Amino acid sequence: MSGKDTANTRKAGKPEAKPEVARGTWQDRLSDIGLNLFVGALRLLPVRQRLNLASWIVRRAVAPALGYYDRVEANIDHVWPGTPPEEKRRIADAAIDNLARAFIENYDPAEMLQRGAAYPVGGPGLADFEQARAEGRPVLLLSGHYGNPICARCALVARGYEVGGLLRAMSNPYSNARYVQNYRDVAEPVFVQGPGGLKALLRHVRGGGVLAMVFDVFDGSGVPIDFLGQPAPTVTSPADIALKTGALLIPYFGIRRADRYGFDTILEEPIEHGDPVEMMREATRRLEARIKDDPGQWMWTHRRWKPKRQMKRQRKRAAATM
Repeated sequence: MSGKDTANTRKAGKPEAKPEVARGTWQDRLSDIGLNLFVGALRLLPVRQRLNLASWIVRRAVAPALGYYDRVEANIDHVWPGTPPEEKRRIADAAIDNLARAFIENYDPAEMLQRGAAYPVGGPGLADFEQARAEGRPVLLLSGHYGNPICARCALVARGYEVGGLLRAMSNPYSNARYVQNYRDVAEPVFVQGPGGLKALLRHVRGGGVLAMVFDVFDGSGVPIDFLGQPAPTVTSPADIALKTGALLIPYFGIRRADRYGFDTILEEPIEHGDPVEMMREATRRLEARIKDDPGQWMWTHRRWKPKRQMKRQRKRAAATM
């Protein structure tokens, strides 16, 4: 680990305090017990067998029961109308396989760190990243739900870089406690989305730290930016933070290999500072290019566009101006 990174951590101060576990319902507790039993049983297996079995169970039982295949196909129809049914099914199978593997991977941070040390880190932005760390300049690593960005974070941590993480809390408080701890077991600091987390995050970045985050989530207050040809409300906070702190904004991806186990960590060229919306448009274009190259690695099960909700809000805004 570089002395510069260690010094930056001291400058950034202590990470935010670990949040207390909120009280949940008995249904939350029961769901968490079931999840722990499922994950615990899978972790008895060697890692490759564990991932293969998790994928099989989710694709054959969980995804059909939850309507994931229908959701994937509806999302593809929304952005790529006319896609042949067999191609939609192929993308759905690959996306749900990736989702299942990423979910189980995240419950074994030690294994991800070990794997991260074994697979390469590269890309045209790697030299910019290394230079920023040598100079003590903060860095925001920006990704989407593509491949497994946590594996990419692990690859950098395994090489001695202190990479903080930002996450959105799960609705189940019991499952969320384990979810947050998994992030912490990869590396500190970890920030949970919210007012307190934002303040601590800004202190960390202003102190010269590195932060990894994803941006491809629906946010009703976001700016509509075309994503795969259709408007999707998009947060500008990554660009805003980069502008406030002078941080380098680097798109990065943990790209799964054909064997569905190995992965490559790619750091792309930094996004130039400027108008926050234009910066996020460029971030969106970078993610779009990855999805078009290999659509099965993106999380199509995610409700990214919510066109009905967008139309409803547009009608409300139009009515309010009349």
